[in-house]
Amino acid sequence: MGRGKVELKRIENKINRQVTFAKRRNGLLKKAYELSVLCDAEVALIIFSARGKLFEFCSGPSITKTLERYERCCYAEQESKLLSGKDIESTYQEYLKLKEKVEHLRRTQRNILGEDLEHLGLNEIQQLEQKLDMSLKKIRSTKEEMLMEENNNLKNKLEEICGLFGKQGDDHGQHNVAYTHQSAEQVQLNLEPLRHNNTTIALQIGSYDGTANSRMMSGRGENVGAAPSMKNLMAFNSVDHECFDL
Repeated sequence: MGRGKVELKRIENKINRQVTFAKRRNGLLKKAYELSVLCDAEVALIIFSARGKLFEFCSGPSITKTLERYERCCYAEQESKLLSGKDIESTYQEYLKLKEKVEHLRRTQRNILGEDLEHLGLNEIQQLEQKLDMSLKKIRSTKEEMLMEENNNLKNKLEEICGLFGKQGDDHGQHNVAYTHQSAEQVQLNLEPLRHNNTTIALQIGSYDGTANSRMMSGRGENVGAAPSMKNLMAFNSVDHECFDL
């Protein structure tokens, strides 16, 4: 005969209830073990008796980790959905704030350029004027610093160039002094024979003049061997005087 269908209701007899609990508990733990082995599933089973006694089974490392995994899978999705809605709302509010800031900056930029001033009040125009004055002061200060720095750089470069030219000038001056001293010695040596041979030079000049005069006289029909004239003697005296002056 087959087993009869058991009515699902609380067993009133306490002893029968405990016996049924023990049998069914062992069968449930056995089925959980078989399921984890046959299907390679992570199974966790927690049972509390009527007296509050705990019975558990876990195919994983520990039942705590299995419960944490359960929380991540179930409750995390619900929380993410709730948070996603809040995030969307906060993101939209942040977008509105940023949009307002951008519009304010654009309006300020137009006001600085002298546009849309008719919508401003007296206080706003005064504040705008103060901002422009401060900006101009900063710009001028920065410009002065840049000009001073550039002037200092140019001054340093000019000093370097002047130093190089001064060094080259000293070297060139020393070379000129040596060359002048050497030239003076050569001039002195060249002039010494003139002091000792004044008569010879004068005679040569007189001979040249006499030859020239003879040629001129021969052209006129005069004698070629004529004596030196008064002009030749004056030339002799002039050359002699110049030689002594040297």
